[in-house]
This record gives sequence, structure tokens and C-alpha cells, in this order.
Amino acid sequence: MTESTALPPVARREPTPTTLHGQTLYDDYRWMRDKGSPEVTAYLEAENAYTASVMKPTEEFQAKLYAEMLSHIKETDESVPFRYGDWFYYTRTVEGSQYPIHCRRKATDRAYDAAQPEQVMLDVNKLAEGQAFMAVGGMTVSPDACKLAYSTDNTGFRQYTLHVRDLNSGADLADSADRVGSFAWAADSHTLFYTTEDEVTKRQDKLFRHRLGDAVNDDALIYGEKDERFNLSVGKTRDGKYLLMEAGSHTTNECSYLPADTPGGVFLVIAPRLDEQEYYVDHRNGLFYIRVNDTGKNFRVVTVPVDGGGREEWKEFIAEDKEVPLEDFEVFESFCVLSKRELGLTTLAVAQFNSDGGLGETKKISFPEPTYTAAANINREFDTTKFRYSYQSLVSPASVYDYDVAAGTSELKKQQEVPGGFDSTRYASERLWATASDGVRVPISVVYRRDSFKQNASNPVYVYGYGSYGYPLPVGFSASRLSLLDRGVVLAYAHIRGGGDLGDAWHDAGKMMVKQNTFRDFIAVVEHLTANGYGAKDRVAIEGGSAGGLLMGAVVNERPDLFHVVLSHVPFVDVMNTMLDASLPLTVAEYEEWGNPNEPEAFAYMRSYSPYDNLKPGNYPAMLVKTSLNDSQVMYCEPAKYVAKLRTLKKNGTPLLLHINMDAGHGGASGRYDYLKEIAFDYAFLLRELGTEG
Repeated sequence: MTESTALPPVARREPTPTTLHGQTLYDDYRWMRDKGSPEVTAYLEAENAYTASVMKPTEEFQAKLYAEMLSHIKETDESVPFRYGDWFYYTRTVEGSQYPIHCRRKATDRAYDAAQPEQVMLDVNKLAEGQAFMAVGGMTVSPDACKLAYSTDNTGFRQYTLHVRDLNSGADLADSADRVGSFAWAADSHTLFYTTEDEVTKRQDKLFRHRLGDAVNDDALIYGEKDERFNLSVGKTRDGKYLLMEAGSHTTNECSYLPADTPGGVFLVIAPRLDEQEYYVDHRNGLFYIRVNDTGKNFRVVTVPVDGGGREEWKEFIAEDKEVPLEDFEVFESFCVLSKRELGLTTLAVAQFNSDGGLGETKKISFPEPTYTAAANINREFDTTKFRYSYQSLVSPASVYDYDVAAGTSELKKQQEVPGGFDSTRYASERLWATASDGVRVPISVVYRRDSFKQNASNPVYVYGYGSYGYPLPVGFSASRLSLLDRGVVLAYAHIRGGGDLGDAWHDAGKMMVKQNTFRDFIAVVEHLTANGYGAKDRVAIEGGSAGGLLMGAVVNERPDLFHVVLSHVPFVDVMNTMLDASLPLTVAEYEEWGNPNEPEAFAYMRSYSPYDNLKPGNYPAMLVKTSLNDSQVMYCEPAKYVAKLRTLKKNGTPLLLHINMDAGHGGASGRYDYLKEIAFDYAFLLRELGTEG
């Protein structure tokens, strides 16, 4: 696709200096941070108009892609019901409606009975009436099953308002609070604990106790977190006996507990925070079970009696495996579940408790494919004989299973239905390994359509990456992705350092002062794929969002010749200006991921890869950069400034487009149909550039 005859907007340049460590950075477009100013609004609207002009010839193709993707979605559908107390809860969707409907039915002899009357607890479509955006942040039913606490955001800024609904009448109570993050009920079903965020930094820093019927201004402040690296959250143990307050940073946390039946009491610290130590708590039969990395990055499990003392009283329950990270540990009345990562793939193993509290035989749940994602599903019941988990892969739609602990067998409860003629046998997935520049092996997950894939042929290849915050890149099924696979595109997912795909050590190897490993790994993955016949060198598309957008900017600066087309969503590209401004949301907490630029060595290292600061004259791939005006994680001005600066340096005629969703936040559109249209827009750009429009 060549550029439209329409001319892109030209941003005003106003060099603004920042001097630190004897060096001066000049930012020509800092004025774009003035959100809501007439000049900024006009500029963003001009960018959208230009993008619309360039993309106008693809409108028919977009409509075709949208229809294809919609044909693979069962629009009227229902989730697998899960039991909590005397009710079964589920979510359903209705054709033509953008949002889910949350429902429940009374249990009959503790079994699900579809003949029981349905009670609609929360219809998000009704909440969204008259709103351009609507998201539910969280929802939890009170222990007496009579009230629903839920939170909503109608801007996309991830600023949630807490509501309480009387499930008997269906009416919302007067009880409400603003800027709420997490929340949990006490055992009396009358007391609600919730955390709130700081107005400027959006850090969850306060915990309140609210009694239904009281004015929110009278709510008791239980705790205020002063360390700007830490965020607060509140939850409950699975058995419902204890409320847990956690203060956590990217590398350290601290947990406090309060008996759920004494909401007027005081939270007690289980173990004081120690830098670089994380621990996660649940409860069973008078013991806290704690997954902790005190002896190594791969975590072990210890136990301690409630009120039984600090770290010196911890007793090892499961030793650390130096080779395999323990990613999660779930406790039930009669069994526990261990989630590990073996060579980057999740494994689930179940062990029953013996009468003395020890563990019996550990049984591993087997999965059939070379690359996949498996995880615990919704398991609200503590006293149960079954463990519910989910499984999906690049070729197998999402499935929900119940694992019978005693029998050691899994029962499929539901697999996502994919209409429109989908046949999983037409597609193949593989697990590959690339070798990075320092010799480290990097896993890759690949999927393609069998009848269009010819090794060493001219297939276009699309590579997705993230590689930050210790987040393991999920390998899941996507119905919309079929529109790429059916056009011969080979899709690959790069499990690069900085993510958590091989545990915390993998994260540590791609953050702070070794962050460039993330970028080098991604380049190595692309080179491995093209060198081994998985895609043509001149037909490489790449995509990443947020910190993955930083990845896109860094690798394009490093190797613009390697990529043909780039999709960059809400990209964190202005690293220096953002990390030097401690007043911005999240900045101080992010020092543990990226480094503190107020320190000379960190400043120099971050500057060496910051995409905005390393743009230079030259040829660049075709690029579609997307953002949202109300993004609370990566401000809209970062991608806007990046595109404006790149336009002054770019020498070739490939498209450079910026699209701003003026009504959404970090995750894009909230409605499922609107979101699908956004994907169709992206795919139209990508496929047109790859010459694969069929």
C-alpha cells in the first residue's frame, strides 16, 4: 500500500530541554501532554482524519474481515456454571449485544439445575446504555449471597467506582466509593473492605472499611501505604476464614491477615517485607500455606500456624526445585494443586493431603500438544473433590475441564464452539527454539495452516512479542486469527527474556540493566524463523502492545531492514521523559522494572534503547501506531510524539499511521463488536502491506 494523496498533519516543534547528569535531552513535542487543549485535540483529530483517508480504500476489505471473524464467534453463548455456596454462577452473551450478562441459578442438591429460574445479577449492556465505554473491574457476591459488590469504569482510564447491589430487589444501594481497586466482604455480609488509588499517581495506597448504610466519608481508614513502589490489594483465603491485605511492588511484597468474622479487628503482618522477597498466602485447617522465594527464584512452599510467629517458625512443606519454577500453589480442603513451568510450558499437578497433613502421590495432568496454555479456572469452593482448569492452544479452542482428584481423570465440561466451518485438523502448531546472540535458547510458538505452509517458500510471517514484567506470553486460541492463517500467514509468538515464560530468572535476564536482551532475543527469533523457512525475509510483520510497543520501537530502530510492517498498540516509547517524571501514574513503581534514570548509569542505559530518543534519519517499515485518549498506563502523547518525530526523519514512502480511540483506554474498545472492528482494521493494514488481501 502506498501513501494516500492526503498529507499527514505536521506537528508544531517546540524544543523543550531536560538536563541531567551533564546531558541535555530535547523534546520537540512536549506540548502534546496538554490533554484537552484545543491544539492537542485538533492535532489528534487531524491524525485520525489522515489515517482514515489512507485506510479508506480498505473499507470493503475491513468489512469482509469483520464478517469472517464474526462468523467464527458463537454470539449467543453461555459459560460453564460454577458453584459458590447454594448457587451456580455463569455468564452469557446474546447476539447483537456488546457486553456479557452475569447470572445465577439456585443449586438443587448442590447440583446445577437448568430448570431453576435464572436470576440476572448484572447486565453490563444496561450499564453501558448511553456510554461510549463500559468496563466492569471486579465483582464479588457476599457470603450470604444477598448482595453483589461490583466496580465500573465508563471512560477507559481504569478509574473504577464501587457499587453494591441488593440481589433480592435488583436495586443498587446508596453505598458507593470512587477510585476503587480491589474489594472483599467480611463474613457478616455487611462489612466491605476496599482499596483506593492516589488521585495523581493512580497507585492503590489506602485500605478502607465500609459498613453498609454508612456514608463513605465515615469509612475507617485501615492502612495507608507510604512507599511509592507499593500497591495495596485486599482479598480472602479460599476457605473464607481470613481477609488478606497485600502490599506489593514488582519485586517485594508483604501480607497481613484479619479473621473474616471479626471485621472490626486489626490486620496483623504475617512477615515484614524484605527487599527482593515475595510470598503468597492461603489458609487451611489453622495453617498458612506460603509460596515464597526466600531460598531461590523458583519458590518453595512453607507452612506456619496462624499467629504462630514469623519467618523463623516457617516449616518447609515443598522444597524449591532448582530447575522448575513453582508458578502457583492452590490449597483446598483435601488436596492442593501445583502449577509449574517446565521449559516454558505450564504443568498442573494435584496431590491429596494425608491424615497427618502431609502430601500423598502427586498426579500430573497431561496435555497433548507441543505448545499450549493451561491454568486453574474458577474454583470458589474450598471443600470439593474436583479441580476445574482451562486449556487451549494455538489450534484448540478454549476448553474447561473438571479433574476428579480421587480418580485422577479429567472431564470436558465445554469447549468453545467455533462456527463458520472451523476444522482444527487444518492447522498445525510447533515449539521451536532460537539461539540469541549470547547463546541463550529462546522458545517460540508457531501456528500455520497445513495446506498453505511450504517450508522455504514465500509465506508471510507475523511475530508477536512482549517480554516485560515477568508476564508469560499466553499461547491461546483466537477465532479472529483464522483470517490471517487462512490467507497463508505463519504466526509466531516469541517467548523472550523479560517475560516470565521460564520463571523469575527469565524475567530478571530481561529487565533493568540487561533490558536489551529482550530486543536481541526478538531479533534472533525473527532471524531464526526466516532462516528456517517459516517465512519470507521480505514479508515479516511484527506486533506488540504497551511494553511490547517499546519492543517494537527498539527493534525497528536496531534493525529497520528486518521488518516489512509493524503494528504497535499503546506503545511505551518515550522512556526517558516518562521515567523522569515521578508525577506520572506508575513511574516510581516502574523503577524496579526499568531502572531509575536519576541514577547516572541507569540514565545512560535507558537512553541507549529508548525508541523516541533513538530515532534517526532513514528508511522504516510500514507502521500503524494505535493509542487511546484515556489510556492510564501509557499516555496517548507517547505514541503521538513518536509518530510526529518519526515523520521528520523517515526517508521512504511506506505508510506511517497514527490512530487514536477518543473514547477508550489501554485495552481499546470495550464492546465485543467494536473490538472486533478494531482487529479488522489492524488486519486490513497488515494484510494489504503483506500483499495478502484475498
